[in-house]
This record gives sequence, structure tokens and C-alpha cells, in this order.
Amino acid sequence: MLDRLPVEIVEHIVAKIPDTDLIAASKVDRVWWQEVRREAYKRWKNYATMIGYVRALGKPFEKGNVDWITFEDVNDFYKRWIDRLTEDQLYIMEKMLRNGMVVDPQERETIEHALSEHRWGGDPWGLGVV
Repeated sequence: MLDRLPVEIVEHIVAKIPDTDLIAASKVDRVWWQEVRREAYKRWKNYATMIGYVRALGKPFEKGNVDWITFEDVNDFYKRWIDRLTEDQLYIMEKMLRNGMVVDPQERETIEHALSEHRWGGDPWGLGVV
């Protein structure tokens, strides 16, 4: 039944699927695979944008223009937020890679490097917030 839905309906359904179940939906048929791939790239980009945004928000606190206790609280929160976004982004990237959704060799290399850095406790994006 899922393989007979109009593309517009599939787009709406795929957009509502959580990250952890997204790639499984690509197994329905080719249309679902394409929509899941498109949605995964969209989420990947959104995570990257959010990481950049959070990084920009944290810039004033890196300068030390706040009292020490406030700085530690904000800095810890900032690091946890960046870590969470990074983990979510890497999860999507890894699932895309493992399911043949990444065709560009440079993207493949970027993902493999980021996953390797993250596994070894590194900072995959070079943000300095390990």
C-alpha cells in the first residue's frame, strides 16, 4: 500500500519521520528511497546550519566578557548543544553512507573522516568544543 501513495503524500510522511527511523523508510520502493535521500540531505544541511548558528551564539562567551560562574554554565550548555547537534548530524550522515545515498566521492570522504574523528573522541568539524 505504501508503494502506491502519490509523491506529494510520501514527501509529507517522510518529513515527519524521526531521524532514527528515516532510512528504514527508504526500503519501501524507489520513490521512497529518493524522498528519504532528499530529506536526509535536508536534515544534514539543517544540522550544519544549526551548528554554525550555535557556534556564533557562543562567540561572545569565548572572549571572557562575563563573570566566571556564568561563563562556565553557558560554556557547558554550549558544548552539550554542539555535541548533540553533531551526533545527530553524524547519525544521518552515517546512515546515508551505509545505505548508498552518498554518491559524491568528496562527501563520502568527508563523512568517513568525520565519523573516524568522532569515534576517537575528536572534534569532527574543528570547532574546538571537544
